[in-house]
Amino acid sequence: MKKAIYPGTFDPITLGHIDIIKRSAITFENLIIGVSVDNNKKNLFTLDERVEMIMDSISDIDNVEVKTFKGLLMDFAEKENAIAVIRGLRVLSDFENEFKMALMNRSLNDKISTFFLMPHEKFTHISSSLVKEVSSHGGNVSQYVSPLVYEKLLKK
Repeated sequence: MKKAIYPGTFDPITLGHIDIIKRSAITFENLIIGVSVDNNKKNLFTLDERVEMIMDSISDIDNVEVKTFKGLLMDFAEKENAIAVIRGLRVLSDFENEFKMALMNRSLNDKISTFFLMPHEKFTHISSSLVKEVSSHGGNVSQYVSPLVYEKLLKK
């Protein structure tokens, strides 16, 4: 079975993430959304809130599941018998860091390939960080996140 992992913090999940998830789900037989537990970011949402928002956002996709993980992505991918890791690229500046991570991941486990996907062009300028920042200043980000995520952003 061809299984891939789409890792991230998803703080919060955006429509750009969902676009990549939907396209990955038709490319691979199974897709795991791997939510990082131990990241170096200051998250707005708890792990449980992030998982809830992801589950709500992907409820209509049959071959996708959400799992949390700690430690190295390659260890998680190997444990899950994944053959690929999905990484999103929005703009050219994302590429340098993603490329370095992909090379490091390959040196850790060369049986797992990295696939880079670009979201639809209408989402290339957004990120979770930008959505949080604009929302924190009262800006309307409803066109970039699901209704549940938007509601939770308003409450925060």
